[in-house]
Amino acid sequence: MTPYNLDVRAWQESWDRQQEAYLPDREHRLDTMLDAVEAVTDRPDPRVLDLAGGTGSISLRTLARFPQAQVTLVDLDPVLLTIAEASLTGRATVVTADLNDPDWAAALPLREYDAVLTATALHWLDGDRLATLYREIRDLLRPGGLFVNADHMPDPGLATLSAQLLDRARARRNARYAAGAVLSWSAWWEQVTAAPTLAPLAEKRRQIYPTGHSPEWSPPADWHLDALRAAGFAEVGTLWRGGTDAAVAGLR
Repeated sequence: MTPYNLDVRAWQESWDRQQEAYLPDREHRLDTMLDAVEAVTDRPDPRVLDLAGGTGSISLRTLARFPQAQVTLVDLDPVLLTIAEASLTGRATVVTADLNDPDWAAALPLREYDAVLTATALHWLDGDRLATLYREIRDLLRPGGLFVNADHMPDPGLATLSAQLLDRARARRNARYAAGAVLSWSAWWEQVTAAPTLAPLAEKRRQIYPTGHSPEWSPPADWHLDALRAAGFAEVGTLWRGGTDAAVAGLR
């Protein structure tokens, strides 16, 4: 149930702007993911799993592209799930599940999906768990189904250039913060904590993540491709790259 007086559109917009400060090409990568979904299915109601979906960024764009899509969003964060559920207004199934739990998929409403999509989320998992999760995702896909993971995946062959690109991006982001053009990650969460409607959920979130998320782990795209092959995907490759970020894809 949406908390009383929660202006979900404002919170959704502020989340998108905060994310775009880190990912200026965010919309392009999401569009590319949905182009791939469109390519692998000819049904008007593709079954799409938005994995670690947060506030519903992928789900909302999926429904804009495919209004009849059967969308499931999975996340654990109570703040982000509340915003997602209010934003999606019954057009998607919102599920609370912990991807570190091997039984997380038992909570899903469908046993088979045409596509599983995730963006800027799975770096919170360690390597062993992520490799296992890739096998679990493969088992959820129909034959020919698509998995895409877009995240920070630096190219080890461009170590110097990658560091320079990250320095440039950090400087531009800090300039935007200083000018008040956008909220930083920490400032966004400070606003959540200060909002009467979200503060109780922020406290619940703190109990789930008492020390915060685990340290970010960002291996190169080749690690992901190897893990996808080991998980049994029939085809794997890099669907998109922008600087130090990439989207890897696998077809079952």
